[in-house]
Amino acid sequence: MKQLIFLLFTLSTCSLIAQTTISGKVTDNKGVPISGANVYLNGTYDGTATINDGTFKFTTEEIGEQTLIISFVSFESYSKTDLIKNLNNLQIKLKEDVNTLDAVIVNAGSFKAGENAKVTALKPLDVVTTAGAMGDFIGALQTLPGTSNVAEDGRLFVRGGDAEETQIFVDGMRVFTPYSPTANNIPTRGRLSPFLFKGITFSTGGYSAEYGQALSSVLLLNSIDEPDEERTDISLMTVGLGVGNTQKWEKNSLSVNASYINLQPYQELYPDNNEWHRPVQSLGGEAVYRHKINDNGLLKLYGAFSALDFDLTQEDINIDEGVRFGMKNRNLYFNASYKDFFKNDWSIQTGLSYANDYSDLDIVDDTVQDTENSAHFKIKLSKFYSSRFRLNFGSEYFITNFNEDYINNLNQKYNLDFSNNIAAFFAETNIFFSKKLAANVGLRAEYSSLFKDFTISPRASIAYKSGQNSQVSLAYGQFYQNPKNDYLKFNTKFSAENTTHLIANYQYVKNKQIFRAEAYYKDYNSLVKYNTEQPIATSNYSNNGSGFAKGLDLFWRDNKSIKNTEYWVSYSYLDTERDYKNYPTKATPSFASQHNASLVLKHFISDLKSQVGISYNFASGRNYTDPNKSGFLNSKTKNYNAVNANWAYLISQQKILYFSVSNVFGTQNVNGYQFKNQLNSNGVFESRTIRPAADRFFFVGFFWTISDNKKDNQLDNL
Repeated sequence: MKQLIFLLFTLSTCSLIAQTTISGKVTDNKGVPISGANVYLNGTYDGTATINDGTFKFTTEEIGEQTLIISFVSFESYSKTDLIKNLNNLQIKLKEDVNTLDAVIVNAGSFKAGENAKVTALKPLDVVTTAGAMGDFIGALQTLPGTSNVAEDGRLFVRGGDAEETQIFVDGMRVFTPYSPTANNIPTRGRLSPFLFKGITFSTGGYSAEYGQALSSVLLLNSIDEPDEERTDISLMTVGLGVGNTQKWEKNSLSVNASYINLQPYQELYPDNNEWHRPVQSLGGEAVYRHKINDNGLLKLYGAFSALDFDLTQEDINIDEGVRFGMKNRNLYFNASYKDFFKNDWSIQTGLSYANDYSDLDIVDDTVQDTENSAHFKIKLSKFYSSRFRLNFGSEYFITNFNEDYINNLNQKYNLDFSNNIAAFFAETNIFFSKKLAANVGLRAEYSSLFKDFTISPRASIAYKSGQNSQVSLAYGQFYQNPKNDYLKFNTKFSAENTTHLIANYQYVKNKQIFRAEAYYKDYNSLVKYNTEQPIATSNYSNNGSGFAKGLDLFWRDNKSIKNTEYWVSYSYLDTERDYKNYPTKATPSFASQHNASLVLKHFISDLKSQVGISYNFASGRNYTDPNKSGFLNSKTKNYNAVNANWAYLISQQKILYFSVSNVFGTQNVNGYQFKNQLNSNGVFESRTIRPAADRFFFVGFFWTISDNKKDNQLDNL
């Protein structure tokens, strides 16, 4: 018996001795921990991922000399070869990889930009100072391929899809009303400040199974996990002012931004065809609170409030006195997210978002009051099995309650409302077959309580490294989205609209240069149709609409060839037709341009302590219907052209004076034409030209950062 016990003790001891622990910490050059980095022994399946504080730990039965590999997107891979017993308590600093580009595709259809990406990162001040972007994320993204320039709207139109087909998320949670409301022919702006975010993922198609209710595109914004320093930011502008402050204490930090905008100076400097009774005024604020939990967990609370007010009379060819339109809008948005790393390489991300949007509209003699309450709940679990295989899965729930009170000039009141809840489940795997071949495979299922409709969406992408600096990738996905509120408030007997994406991508990256070409095809089905001029309660609705979009996107960015200069060029070809809404036949929608192109150039002049920027935007003419000709959407506007310029001057290390002019040469662009309802004496429908109301914009801003870091050079961030 004693011999048996001794034998078992000996075997267990040998087993314990055979298990070697490998551990360490991974940071960047500034000492900031890197979470989610792949850590493994080369040629084995032994490995793990770093957690929030950058540490890693795993055991192996390997012996002798081994090679440890650490890799993370936008950093150079690290390798260390040594005896297995020496691979313990390592302190590893990863170097930024300037030969790869976070802002370009990881999977077909996606652009990424982050604080560690140097070649195409859209950092906060980079967004603010891109000529023509006017400080808006959306304006900057419209210089990338796949987008269409719809100057009078201001929202994202992606690959033949209208703006309703693009959804925006903050820290993985849905933003239900991301744009400020506006009037016809006056472009809107995004509500979110670029200064609170560290990274952007802009997917033009074929995106992850984690995201639904978007037929064309998703824009993912990630707020800053931990600010570098305590600071105060002050902005003084020709159209308003802003202030921001960040505080840090123990495991907590708080960032607050507030701004006031009044467009009266601009409207007086560049008068348009509108008669302004009250100029556009807006007051907004944002706050992000962060709390670290047990070093691995992170809780973030994000809140935003905005209020908007304006009143104007817009010119109308059929109404001599014009159309009076006034609006008061109030929007509240709240977002809470939590992420943590557990033992055995499990991690969790969960959160909720809530939005309350209220609009009071005065349209001639009628009053419309809209109230929308929406919420999003989500939980996502991830399991890191090895450096070759990851699994992500989770579920989410959407709630939407919409109510509209309409009061006409006879004081008659009508009420329209609907409620819709959507439950979804998603699962996705990341598989690395080798260093040259990887794939993502996912599935999403959704159920709509309003339609009693159940949908399943498969998603898949594969990438192959075709050369030292090049790769090719393919993506496929099916996507569903409920009809928009303008239809659901009148009729709920619908099914979800849907589209299928097919994408082929090639990219070449070398030494701060990138070339990317991407072809795609989208097949639309079950689009909403109605038989009246506008959707109204008595319209006949159906899901019989269909369409397609196909095209080619090209992108070139160069950070190398010209000293102190970076530039990028993008071009998009789009061929699309739809039979939806009240279209009598299939046609190219009025928001779609066949050709879109952009050139963005930024140059730093050391002697003048300045950065100058120039951008050029081109879009071919868009369709409109001329009643003097036969057919539907039978004519095209002239091409859109705009040259934009800016100049940022470094007054001191932490003070910048900034100038920007959109449409420098004052090109008379045309959005379309409005025609008389009746023929004139010559038997012709007379028309008036519809020009962009904000086609030219002059902006002066003073940015001042107050912090303890006196060496913080603002222009280093540009």
